[in-house]
Order: sequence, then structure tokens, then C-alpha cells
Amino acid sequence: MELLNKEQRQRYARQLALPEIGAAGQKKLLASRILLIGVGGLGSPAGYYLAAAGIG
Repeated sequence: MELLNKEQRQRYARQLALPEIGAAGQKKLLASRILLIGVGGLGSPAGYYLAAAGIG
């Protein structure tokens, strides 16, 4: 069974290259969820970076 499809491998290529994350770690990130309360001055960039990292 393939962990990530072609599009996901291309999108998260930089994270996949890190031995600490890899394909299995990225799959866990994609399956994770987070609650971000207060999307003000700090919450806005935090939400953006979490989404870019693949957090659900």
C-alpha cells in the first residue's frame, strides 16, 4: 500500500527528505487535527504554517 500519492509526494517533498519525518511521519501529519483559537496577530501565521505543513 502506497503511503502518499504522487501529488502529496510532490507537495511535501521537502518534509519527506527529512529523516525525522519521512513518508510515515507525513502521513501522520495529514491524519492529525488541531484546534487553533484566536486567529489574530500570531494565530494567522500559525494557521498558515500548520496548513502548509499538512496538518489536517
